[in-house]
Amino acid sequence: MNPVLLVTGGSRGIGAATARLAAQRGYAVAVNYRANAAAAETVVAGIAAAGGRAIAVAADVSVEADVNRLFATVERELGRVTALVNNAGVIAPATHVDSVDLVRLKQLFGTNVFGSFLCARAAIRRMSTRHGGNGGAIVNVSSGAARHGAPGEFVDYAATKAAIDTFTIGLAREVAAEGIRVNAVRPGFIATEIHAASGDPNRLQRVRQQVPMQRPGEPAEVAEAILWLLSEAASYTSGAIIDVAGAK
Repeated sequence: MNPVLLVTGGSRGIGAATARLAAQRGYAVAVNYRANAAAAETVVAGIAAAGGRAIAVAADVSVEADVNRLFATVERELGRVTALVNNAGVIAPATHVDSVDLVRLKQLFGTNVFGSFLCARAAIRRMSTRHGGNGGAIVNVSSGAARHGAPGEFVDYAATKAAIDTFTIGLAREVAAEGIRVNAVRPGFIATEIHAASGDPNRLQRVRQQVPMQRPGEPAEVAEAILWLLSEAASYTSGAIIDVAGAK
């Protein structure tokens, strides 16, 4: 049977690139999305056209009932999840901390942090040998913002990603003896729609000189790191955080 991968936030950017690459490497793929059904179905159609197996599943990962339904749907249609990529994430327009309100904080932490916890919990209950599973792998998607803090722009977003780094390390140690490996990738400036969502669509061009390689990364380059971490080639790697950032 094919391994089954769930990619949260899989309709665009890094998530979509990961879903496509995983399908090429033999995974049955569940493409999770919150609102953009058309984008998710486009990813699924592309996988199917190439001979792969995939489904699109709507769910807001910050909502516990949605997460429970998401995993139940994937298990019913593809089989038990053997790999999870916690990629779903949101950002808000650039601002200073003294202008941040609670609504914004709840949205950012709800999706970026709580959603990753809820999805990991559901995956562990299916993968862990302690729960009768056969093991598995989880990859969390962090951000270079976790290292530099994004002052004057997105300190709150950076804080959510720093939480993901710590979550990765702690969870890796917690479930290592249960057959589950947990790792993270920490992308730098990647050419995705998240920059437009932050209110600064020209941000990549503005900051590219800060990158030692003098260019933004591509989603496919991050996907390669994710798929390596999911694979048996990384069988002795857990608790690692890989920077995909054109040199730090």
